[in-house]
Amino acid sequence: MRRSAVTAAVLTLLLSATGACSGGGGAESPPDDPAVLRVLAGSEIKDLEPLLAKAAGAAGVKVSLSYTGTLDGAEQVASGAADGRYDAVWFSSNRYLSLIDGATARLSTQTKIMVSPVVLGLTRAKARELHWDTGEVTWTDIAEAAAKRRFTFGMTNPASSNSGFSALVGVAAALSDAGEALGQAQITAVTPKLTGFFAAQTLTAGSSGWLADAFRRRTDVDGLINYESVLLGLRSAGGEPLTLVYPADGVVTADYPLTLLASSPKKAQYGKLAAWLRTPEAQREIMTATARRPIVPEVPPDARFGTAPLLELPFPNRRSAADALISAYLNKVRRPSRTLFVLDTSGSMEGDRIAALRAALATLTGADTSASGRFSRFRDRETVTLLPFNTATGPGSTFTVPEGDPGPVLARIRAYGDALAAGGGTAIYDGLRAAYQTIGSERDGGSFTSVVLMTDGENTDGSSYADFAAFHRTLNTHVPTFVVLFGDSDVSEMRQVSELTGGAVFDARQASLASAFKEIRGYQ
Repeated sequence: MRRSAVTAAVLTLLLSATGACSGGGGAESPPDDPAVLRVLAGSEIKDLEPLLAKAAGAAGVKVSLSYTGTLDGAEQVASGAADGRYDAVWFSSNRYLSLIDGATARLSTQTKIMVSPVVLGLTRAKARELHWDTGEVTWTDIAEAAAKRRFTFGMTNPASSNSGFSALVGVAAALSDAGEALGQAQITAVTPKLTGFFAAQTLTAGSSGWLADAFRRRTDVDGLINYESVLLGLRSAGGEPLTLVYPADGVVTADYPLTLLASSPKKAQYGKLAAWLRTPEAQREIMTATARRPIVPEVPPDARFGTAPLLELPFPNRRSAADALISAYLNKVRRPSRTLFVLDTSGSMEGDRIAALRAALATLTGADTSASGRFSRFRDRETVTLLPFNTATGPGSTFTVPEGDPGPVLARIRAYGDALAAGGGTAIYDGLRAAYQTIGSERDGGSFTSVVLMTDGENTDGSSYADFAAFHRTLNTHVPTFVVLFGDSDVSEMRQVSELTGGAVFDARQASLASAFKEIRGYQ
């Protein structure tokens, strides 16, 4: 997936990661089978599916993977919701999970399978310009150049992706000169430096794979902070491989621990799979196919990885500190969001569907108090436009969430959502065009701008998809549309919308609309 353009495979991944969500978020577990090891995994593990397909014959273990986001997965395990539904979990790191009270008691054996540090990758031209293609570079050097906007970069959202979380922790630890685990005092002190650093971030995403695909389409982004494995397989829009920069003051490394849940009776199957994955043959295939470093000494890393030692930066040792760092990033440090919701309020939305829409909007105003819910709410400094449509596009309403006291504005957004009523036809493309016209009429303040389109049916009124596509081609914009499939959406046409705009499709037809809205927040 990392090496392809945005294709149906990417959309399928997003659909599987989101459409399988239940009302509380997370993946839908497969039915239990004594012969199958059911694994709840981060979506970055998906590139191991071809290898795991061999496990049935090579190790005598069948593996069934269900995908979820980092925070949702950690909450499922810590709350006990994963017990009985899964036998093991496989995230890129268990660091955040281990910080949640009660989580470690639900975990049994952990086996590290592979390694990939989070580093900076730049186009060759930019690396040469900054003289980072040779010699030693530190996070402080990178931060100073970023604050002066000497380069731009993309990074995943640390509230939804471990690569972004690891990058944020690493940068904060390095810039704070923390000799020990980050605490609240260090986070507060380093926030101004982080603000300068992330002024250069011009691309965000909810997953490492989608970020890589978005980068391939952009000529105005100089690089990415991401897993080494993603960066090694990535080429710029011009087709050149990236130059990887390994900060001399340290990195945060993903070690992908396959972890047996204490509630699972399948210890024997787990042991067979873990042992097989650490065999020299499997380790070489992991290194070759996924560009991750082998974990066993019998298999030395190949020449792609270089010889410089990886110095590990300290990680927060309290969940409160980790959450405070994520919150500071979202609400103070990074560029603010500009988000437009194009919402179907046609007659077919009457009843349960309009109620689900109201509930989904309430979730984003703070009604969901889980960790993933808190980090998916409308952020401080974010400008939100709600643009309902039926036979025609409504006037809509725009809200700007203030920094420090968001409560009153969030209450107004929730009241607006609660007042939405269903009736009339479905003019999807008139509503979508109005959103892009609104963006075009506004002065760009350097925000992360995106559109969310939610519809439960086919277009029946106003302009057609062909009309919108012709209009969109006249625009000079990288603003993506994230499409939510709901009710009787025209799946084929909605996928066309996401591909045209560089967005993605999220499926809420078999799950809660709120879970899809939360998932999208990682991309905004």
